[in-house]
Amino acid sequence: MQFTKMHGCGNDFVVIDAINQALPADMEAFCRRVGDRHFGVGCDQILIVAPSQIADFQMLIFNGDGSKVEMCGNGIRCMARYVVDKGLTTKSKLDVETLAGIIKPEIVGELVCVDMGEPAFRTANWTWDDERVVAKPYSVGGRTIPITLVSMGNPHCVSFHEELTDELVLGIGPQIENDLAHFPKRINVEFIRRVSATELDMRVWERGAGETLACGTGASASCVAAVLNALTERKVTIHLTGGDLQLEWREADNHVYMTGPAATVFEGTLAE
Repeated sequence: MQFTKMHGCGNDFVVIDAINQALPADMEAFCRRVGDRHFGVGCDQILIVAPSQIADFQMLIFNGDGSKVEMCGNGIRCMARYVVDKGLTTKSKLDVETLAGIIKPEIVGELVCVDMGEPAFRTANWTWDDERVVAKPYSVGGRTIPITLVSMGNPHCVSFHEELTDELVLGIGPQIENDLAHFPKRINVEFIRRVSATELDMRVWERGAGETLACGTGASASCVAAVLNALTERKVTIHLTGGDLQLEWREADNHVYMTGPAATVFEGTLAE
């Protein structure tokens, strides 16, 4: 099976063409093997490019542990670059079917701009029934932190701090992810430091993947959360561990737009 290794701001993926290749029957075991950084290719997620009856393509997303993901912002930028580079389309603007709905990436020179859609604030991904959960005191790991909840097709818990420490990200992050009493489907966790009205620093603990160098849906959710907390303007640069993303939550259509890079690292063939 042919694959391409790609990354967006260090959030890395194994991309597989399922239009011209058959997928294995046991995808969970396959993804665990491929995602392993010692015994496989190694990646945060596996992206499957498949045919769609309602869009140009379908993107299926699996974590390295075999669990499915609704949406991935860095992943969809890589997927858009992949289908163009591989000659699977001549379009620069795409409609891509995901478990979070139709997402619309556009190739803009060396970058990819993605219409991430509208944020949502009341979902089955958390147990609070507030119209919006903004700066809510939340007790975890023996401390109380403020959280803001935003769904970008997948769930995000955003928390603003003066410092982004390992104690927070590596210690508190997995505890929040696995707090099934409040987050029955688990949740992604973003720790954010405000730099200015137009800049944020971000570290992320991703559901099913651990700390990653970047998260596009997490950056989108963090942009929305920063506006809701009156910390920034609607257009911001977010500095992630693996690079920068440009985010804008537009008033005109209530959609979040994300712009960033997508790079190919290498190509290969998976052994049986």
